[in-house]
Amino acid sequence: MSESILYLVATPIGNLGDLSPRARDILSSVDFIAAEDTRVTQKLLTACALPRKPLISYYEHNRRARGEEVLARLRAGESCPLVTDAGTPAVSDPGEDLVALCAAHGIPVVPIPGCCAAVCALAASGLPTGRWCFEGFLSVNKKARRAHLDALRNEKRTMIFYEAPHKLCATLRDLADTFGGARRLSLSRELTKLHEETLRMTLDEAVQYFDAHPPRGEFVLTIEGAPDEPDAAPDEPARLTAAAEAVRLRMADGQTQKDAIKAVSAQTGVKKNALYRYVLEQDM
Repeated sequence: MSESILYLVATPIGNLGDLSPRARDILSSVDFIAAEDTRVTQKLLTACALPRKPLISYYEHNRRARGEEVLARLRAGESCPLVTDAGTPAVSDPGEDLVALCAAHGIPVVPIPGCCAAVCALAASGLPTGRWCFEGFLSVNKKARRAHLDALRNEKRTMIFYEAPHKLCATLRDLADTFGGARRLSLSRELTKLHEETLRMTLDEAVQYFDAHPPRGEFVLTIEGAPDEPDAAPDEPARLTAAAEAVRLRMADGQTQKDAIKAVSAQTGVKKNALYRYVLEQDM
C-alpha cells in the first residue's frame, strides 16, 4: 500500500474477536506500524495471524521526535497505521499530536472504527446517553485535580472518567465531595475480558463498596450529570388570596396599587408579577 495515509486503527480492549475485518486488512497491507508498545502490537499481530510488519514506537515520551519521523515517511509515500495497546488511538492519547501534525502537512488521516472503552461503558451504564462528555484521567496533582472537578460541579451531561485500580478509592471520595454522595454512577471494569463487570450505585455506595472490596482492573466511571434546577413552585391560591387581601387593606389606607403590591410581595415572598395578575383578575 504505497499511499501516504495515516490510519487510526482501533484495536481490541480485551477480546481479540473485536478486531474488525477492515482493521485486519489495513494492518496487513501498510508499509510500517506506529505502536504505543511494539511488543504488545507484535503479540496482537501474531495472535490474529497477521503478517509481520516493521514496527516503530510512538508514545508519550518520544512523540515529538518520532512524530517527525513518521511524518517524513508518510510524505515520502509510505502508509502507516497508528495503534495503541488497546482501543481507539488519538483520544486521550499522544496520537492526538501526530494527527494534528499530519493535518497541518496535508497528509490524509483515515479512522478505522472499533473499540472504545468510554463508549462501551456509556452504552452499558443505564445513565442518559443523549449528551455526554469524556474527561479521561484526573490529574495526580491535587490542585489541578480539584480545579478539574470544580469546573464540572454544575455539568449536566453524563461524564466519563478513566481510573486505575490503585487510585479508584481516592477518586471516588473526591467525586462524592464534588457532586454529592447521592449522585449515581456506573463502574465498568475489564470490559470485553474474562472478568468483565459493570456495577451501578451511588457515589457514597461506591466508596463503601470498594473500601471493603479492593478494586482490580482498569475502570471506566460513568457519572450522571447535575440535576436540572427545579422550577419555582407556583404561588398557591391560598397565599395569593391572603396577599391580595393585604394589598386591598394597604390601598384602603391610601397606598397606590403599585406600591401596595410591591410592599406585600416583599413582605410575603409571593412573586410580584403573580400577585399583580391576581389583583387585576379580582378587579381591585
